[in-house]
Amino acid sequence: MIVNDCGIIYAKKLAQAEKAREQQEIESIPTDLGSVRVQFYDQATGNATGPAVSVPVADANVKNLETLLNTLQGNQDDDGRVPYRFTHQSDKEGQTIDILRDLYHSLLQPGVKTTEDTISLYFTPQAVFRVKAVSRCAASIAGHGEAILATSFSPVSSSTMVSGSGDSTARIWDCDTGTPLHTLKGHTSWVLAVAYSPNGAMIATGSMDNSVRLWDAKKGQALGGPLKGHAKWITSLAWEPYHLQESGRPLLASASKDSTIRVWDVVSKRIETVLTGHKGSVTCVRWGGTGNIYSASHDKTIKIWNPKDGTLIQTLVAHAHRVNHLALSTDFALRVSYHDHTGKIPATEAERVAAARKRFEEAATVNNKIVERLVSASDDFTMYLWEPTSSNKPVARLLGHQKEVNHVTFSPDMAYIASAGFDNHVKLWNGRDGK
Repeated sequence: MIVNDCGIIYAKKLAQAEKAREQQEIESIPTDLGSVRVQFYDQATGNATGPAVSVPVADANVKNLETLLNTLQGNQDDDGRVPYRFTHQSDKEGQTIDILRDLYHSLLQPGVKTTEDTISLYFTPQAVFRVKAVSRCAASIAGHGEAILATSFSPVSSSTMVSGSGDSTARIWDCDTGTPLHTLKGHTSWVLAVAYSPNGAMIATGSMDNSVRLWDAKKGQALGGPLKGHAKWITSLAWEPYHLQESGRPLLASASKDSTIRVWDVVSKRIETVLTGHKGSVTCVRWGGTGNIYSASHDKTIKIWNPKDGTLIQTLVAHAHRVNHLALSTDFALRVSYHDHTGKIPATEAERVAAARKRFEEAATVNNKIVERLVSASDDFTMYLWEPTSSNKPVARLLGHQKEVNHVTFSPDMAYIASAGFDNHVKLWNGRDGK
């Protein structure tokens, strides 16, 4: 018995060693391939950056390419260095190829390019997050009497957050100290949706009592009475992007189980537009930076609306079951508007609008075109990636979850999509092609 066990252990070790050797062979780059010429292009503008540069194939990994590009741009010191993602537009296959590790494994070994070619690399700056690695719970903030159903960070600072709960209240929290700042009381049933306004001054809450309420974000006080109009509970809220707002007159969109979306003038407390057309509960609403409203529904469709006149622009059909959630690639830029990590706020209203518009356009510009990608999550276990401005057909179908997908979001730099499903998994996807 002992001999058999030893034999099994030895066989496993041999298999592991063989696998490690094969992996080493795969990852190694031949040293006799000479050099390749690389021309960098800005993904947003399509303009070339510097001259074509000769790079040894053995050294043409992502880290060295980043260093080379930063040198060409004059970002010499460590603080000024910018991390980049690199892609190549394939002429033969008409597709975009991510440079994951190096040029050899991504382009030369598959035969997409040879060392005789000048390789065009499109670069996109990646977001820099200076955070500590989290390996345990940093804080647990008690206060709500029932389950927490919705949360939202303030666009001004991640030090402040609002949460909605089954105890019929919303609470504003100081995330640095882990203490409650205000309790927002007024709803008579579960608070299902919470959302900060883009300037951080107001909070909107939606409830199972069929109403929307507005609150002063600093004082935690109610701003008038409830906004009534929906016949069933509120499922989702979305503020009009700051750069599109009429000065002093922000609008708010609310989605409901009553199959409608209502657009509210939050100052006059009146309904501006009612968007009707869905045949089932509206589960999610998003207000894009180009002005369109996107909605998902239990009727298996995603609809795109013009909120000014309430007309339906187009319907996206692909899912085989309820559509539970939506995310826009520009969500982060729209949510934080003119706020940034420096904490400096532009002095005038015109400057704030300009800063918010610039942030949106920088986030959405690809090859000199404004592109807002949309991802949808469904009970059919799948997600779809869309580019609604160019086609009503999905860019990609994202397969991998084994049960219903109930939440999806883009990373702030739009490089990744994260999804959560009832299969107890969170999955990460490529934000451009859905792989």
